[in-house]
Amino acid sequence: MKLFDVIAWVLLVVGGLNWGLVALNYNLVEMIFGAGTGLTQLVYGLVGVSAIYALIRKMKGCCSDSCKM
Repeated sequence: MKLFDVIAWVLLVVGGLNWGLVALNYNLVEMIFGAGTGLTQLVYGLVGVSAIYALIRKMKGCCSDSCKM
């Protein structure tokens, strides 16, 4: 995997787990970085960018073993 693929995958997992916790009324990102802080917004932004990156990679047909996420 390329470095960006690994980073995107990790951020997507973090984002997905956080959303699962939000469903249980527990926001881990806000608990760690504080509600509404710049760091919290940065984490949310990076998760969003990672989702867009992963979607673009998938739409381009990156299906070989070297670029699986």
